[in-house]
Amino acid sequence: MALEIRQQLKLSQQLVMTPQLQQAIKLLQLSRMELMDVVRQELEENPVLEEGGEDQEPQEIPEPGEEIEEPRPDQGASDEVREVGGDGADVAEIDWRAYLQEYTAGGSVADTYEEDEDRPSYENLLTKKGNLVDHLMWQLNLSRLENGEKAIAAEIIGNLDEDGYLKASLEEIAAATDSNPAGVEDVLKSVQEFDPAGVASRSLQECLLKQVRQLDMEGSLLELILRDFVAELEHRKYQAIAKALNVSLEEVLEAAKLVTELDPRPGRAFSSEEIQYITPDIFVYKVGEEYVVMLNDEGLPNLRINSFYRNALVNGAEFDEKAGEYIQDKLRGALWLIKSIHQRQRTIYKVTKSILKFQREFFDKGINYLKPLVLRDVAEDIEMHESTISRVTTNKYVQTPQGLFELKYFFNSSINTTGGDSIASESVKNSIREIVTTENTRKPYSDQKIVEILKLSGINIARRTVTKYREMLGIGSSTERKRYF
Repeated sequence: MALEIRQQLKLSQQLVMTPQLQQAIKLLQLSRMELMDVVRQELEENPVLEEGGEDQEPQEIPEPGEEIEEPRPDQGASDEVREVGGDGADVAEIDWRAYLQEYTAGGSVADTYEEDEDRPSYENLLTKKGNLVDHLMWQLNLSRLENGEKAIAAEIIGNLDEDGYLKASLEEIAAATDSNPAGVEDVLKSVQEFDPAGVASRSLQECLLKQVRQLDMEGSLLELILRDFVAELEHRKYQAIAKALNVSLEEVLEAAKLVTELDPRPGRAFSSEEIQYITPDIFVYKVGEEYVVMLNDEGLPNLRINSFYRNALVNGAEFDEKAGEYIQDKLRGALWLIKSIHQRQRTIYKVTKSILKFQREFFDKGINYLKPLVLRDVAEDIEMHESTISRVTTNKYVQTPQGLFELKYFFNSSINTTGGDSIASESVKNSIREIVTTENTRKPYSDQKIVEILKLSGINIARRTVTKYREMLGIGSSTERKRYF
């Protein structure tokens, strides 16, 4: 078989995503905080890009050779600025007494407060919030443990999770501290006596038992139940516990009530997790009988092209080949970033306006009037692709008269009612939540009973659908919701 080389021409069409298009798509699906991080990074890396003032008008890039109108100098800034000489002629003008008083006071005179009401509270001057490890190490340094035992205790404290539970085995701690497991267990018992009660436990049962013993309730019915009947207590089998211990049901219920007052996560009070606040991307206000949609541009830098490079390009400044290519590349990147951000904001505005048109009753009356809506409805309304709508509604939030919602929230599947109409799935979930909230906790509704109640309201769904929505809402079953006290 002979081998030969041939050349062949083939004409075909291929969809190619340019880097600029990829950047625009990426910016479209970023959240507000992620967008601000991208803009800050671009400001650091691109010398052609700079941040303008808050009142800066949108900047237009002139064509090469076009004259630029220079801004007139401010009349108040035209005073002559005299340079301070070094011959000592200006020394007499300095108020040395005021300077020395400020220097000896250790700060500026402006730092003093005439009244105590103007002085900031000491709580606002704290720079670090104490965590569980700091709290335990402080107690360890005050304890009477020997140096070797303190090293083991420090290793134990370092292996606690945020809830205060020990996640390493005794063997692992012994290997890390060159000690034996028996010695580690003795030190562990000492650490478990620290505050908060139940810290450094290896299981929930051990945590609760430690708290019971620190309450001087050793040998009580509560300790006996936690030690031998945890599984029955978890499933609320109080009758079985009473029969096995030969006590009355009222005594078991009283002990179970005390269990609810114990803390299953002793390290929670020292959690270092910070609350993440959501900043809406867009606002919907009701003015009279109409709604007004406004973009939230607060915090987003007003980007513009650096005036030095702008004037250089306009005036036809000469650069060497590499410098010219670099500036042109950075200029194109800056212009495309500005354009992409503006396009992103316009798209969010158009999508929100379309959602407002479809979900007008929700904005007027609340969640029970939320209508079924799919991405295709909005895409056809504003003449965009469904993938664009999906990207622009991800991690974007809108502040409405009904509260703060993600834009994805308004897209729901439809559920048919007995009257032939359709209702949004989120409205059904809200109805289930309201039914559970108003039920008798001693006799909670079963899923089948919730189906029957919904049917009276015209909502006809299966029991498995109720179970599915209930689990999505984080609501337990009727057995888990039942309260005996």
